[in-house]
Parts: sequence; C-alpha cells; structure tokens
Amino acid sequence: MLDSVSRRLSLAALAAFGASLAGTTLAQVRIDISGVGGTRVPVAIVDFRDEAKSPQPIAAIVRADLERSGQFRSVDAPAGLNESSSPAWAEWRGRQADALAAGSVTRLADGRLDIRFKLWDVVKGTELVGEAHAVHPDDARLAAHRIADTIYQKLTGERGVFATRMAYVTKAGPRYSLVIADADGEAAKVALTSPEPIISPAWAPNGRELAYVSFESRKATVRIQDVQTGGRRVLADFKGTNSAPAWSPDGQQLVLSLSRDGGTQLFVINRDGSGLRRLTQSGSIDTEATYAPDGSKIYFVSDRGGGPQIYRMPASGGAAERVTFNGSYNISPAVSPDGRTLAYITRSGGAFRLSVMDLATGQTQQISEANDDESPAFAPNGKLIVYASRAGGKEVLMTTTLDGKIKTPLLVTLVEVREPTWGPFTR
Repeated sequence: MLDSVSRRLSLAALAAFGASLAGTTLAQVRIDISGVGGTRVPVAIVDFRDEAKSPQPIAAIVRADLERSGQFRSVDAPAGLNESSSPAWAEWRGRQADALAAGSVTRLADGRLDIRFKLWDVVKGTELVGEAHAVHPDDARLAAHRIADTIYQKLTGERGVFATRMAYVTKAGPRYSLVIADADGEAAKVALTSPEPIISPAWAPNGRELAYVSFESRKATVRIQDVQTGGRRVLADFKGTNSAPAWSPDGQQLVLSLSRDGGTQLFVINRDGSGLRRLTQSGSIDTEATYAPDGSKIYFVSDRGGGPQIYRMPASGGAAERVTFNGSYNISPAVSPDGRTLAYITRSGGAFRLSVMDLATGQTQQISEANDDESPAFAPNGKLIVYASRAGGKEVLMTTTLDGKIKTPLLVTLVEVREPTWGPFTR
C-alpha cells in the first residue's frame, strides 16, 4: 500500500523502522477550521457583484483562504457593496469588522473576466488597496487566490501563499498518480500516472520542476519532471536504491539517498546529473535529507544512534550533530523558510504525530493528536504546515498553524494520499 511504500521506501531502507487504507474515489470538502487560534482579525468579504458570471465563487474562495491562514475570521457580510461603493462605516463597525473587501465581476468582449476589488480599513474609514484582474474564466480561481494574497499581505505585512501550489501522491487501485493542486487542495490535475509506486515528490525552487522517485523501471530511480510540459528525465539510476531527493535553495543541486556503495548514504548531485559526491561516511542508514533555507546545513534522518533520529551537518559534509532527543523515533524533517522551526514526525506509543521544534531553544511541541501523520512541509511564508494524515477512516491532507490551534482538511479521500509538498512563490 502507498502508506507502506512512502513510510518505508521513501526513507530509503528505513524499512526496519516501520503501516493503510485503500479506496476508489476522491471527495473534496469545504474548509472546516477547528481549535482556537487566539486573536484573529475580523474581516468582512462581501459577495462580488455579478460573480455568477464567474465559474468560481470568488468571495467564498477569498474567505476560505483567509480563514485557513489562522490570521482572520469571517464577519457576516450582506450583499450590495462593490468596489465602487462608499461603505457605511458605522454599519460595518457595528458588525465588528476591522477590514472590509468587496468587488465585482464583468465579462469582457473577448470573453475574459474583469475581476475588481477594494479593501478598506473599517476602523480608520480609509481605503487600503484596490486591484483589477483581467483573466480567462479558467483562471478565475487563481485570481481569487491572488486577491486573498493581496488582502493577507496588506493586513499582516507578510506575503500570502494562496496562489501557490501543492503536489502529492495518490494510489487508486493499481494506479499511482502525482497530483498538482492549488494551495487549498482544489483544481487538482494529474501530472503523472504509473502502475508502479511514485514517492518523495520535491518542488524545485523555480516552481517549474518536481523531483520524485519512480519505480517504473522496477527499481527506485530519481526523476525530474517539468510540470508545464510534462517532459521527464532520469537524474539518478545508480546501482541499488536511488531515493529521497531534495533541492538546494539555489536549485543547482539535489541531495539524495543512494545505496550504490552498499549501505544507504547521502550524496549530492548537480541538477544535470553530473558531479556526484558522497556526503556521509557512516555505517548507518542516512536518508530523508533537506536543506536549511540558507543552504548552509543539511538535516537528515539516521539510525546511527540505534533508532531513527534527526541530525544536521554542514551542506558540504562533515561532522553531524543530533537534533532530536525526545522519543525513540523521529523522522521526516522539514525546516521553515526562516530557519527557525523544524517540523517532523515523532512516534508516540504506536501513533505517528506531527511535532515542531524551536531550533534556537530546542523546545518541542506535539501539535497533532492523530495516529498516522506523515510528510510535513512548510508553506513558503512559513506560517502553515501541510501534512498527510487519517481521520474517520479516510485519508486526509491537512494544513495547520505552527501552534496546531487551527487545522483545516484540504482533501478527504478514500484512496490513498500521501507525501504532500508545498511549492514555492512563483505564480
């Protein structure tokens, strides 16, 4: 099963470290935020005038994006306002909204949609920003995500991630699929299908390529695929197992786990397949490497201490230091874009749960109470984590705030779904 493949083979022979569902159909669900996220800015998003002309519910997408971020809560907003209106400030203050957005959709003569909006500061009674997007109807959802990004950035001072993409792997019957979707789990498109396992997808920093492990040649090889053209090439097909690719921050190299010399060790290779160089020289299993955001260090999983733990070492190789000490089983490291937080999976009893660590202090926090969490990945602004899990007997892709207080299911499915990876800022 894909769970077994991803937990074992993607760890490139951490098979001894040690679980599974099957199904047939995908089922999207609406946002369902649980938990208390502290202070969230109350924002009113009015249904856009004539948004029925759009194939996508613009205002609803914007609301869901903002709520999922954990920074905002929606305020009921009656229709009737658009970007050309003058808000009645007393009314909106009475609704306890701190910010207000409204807009319109117009179909242009060439078939495109003119989607406009404005954002106001209700407390101060001032306009904050206005934008217009002329897009093909197929890009209406992307336009809504970009509007949410603008609102998020204007109100928080930080870049939003709603127009970014995710990739993940599914298994339905005998078929494996590499899927690319919007950051809310919608608009999913299959980039690759295979009767053999696909595991360990990793976005290139340019957002145009995905590296992954394919078994289509009946052994584990690392391949790179252009997500626009579908063009593929083999990066690593050495003797033994080739697995767990991770890109350097500059996109010029990848770190891999290879067993070409016997045991599974870390190697670095140029993006064109040249310059292979071994990084670790241990007698243990070293795998699941990931770069620190500044490229100076590599975090990885090793059983050199007797069980799987997370270590780090200089990106050029050298002495490794242990990072995780709580518990006997810690895997799947992911480092936040600011380099301050480590997300990983820890085994607690018989459960696999998402945890985070403050890398400066070493303080850890388990932020999930589920039993089968897997494969955490940070949003490119570092404010959310996506991971795979199970809930109610179904496979789930979840996002969570770093404190675990606001969790949102993006995708709930009866097929096997695993190994989400969040793409960079590119769109």
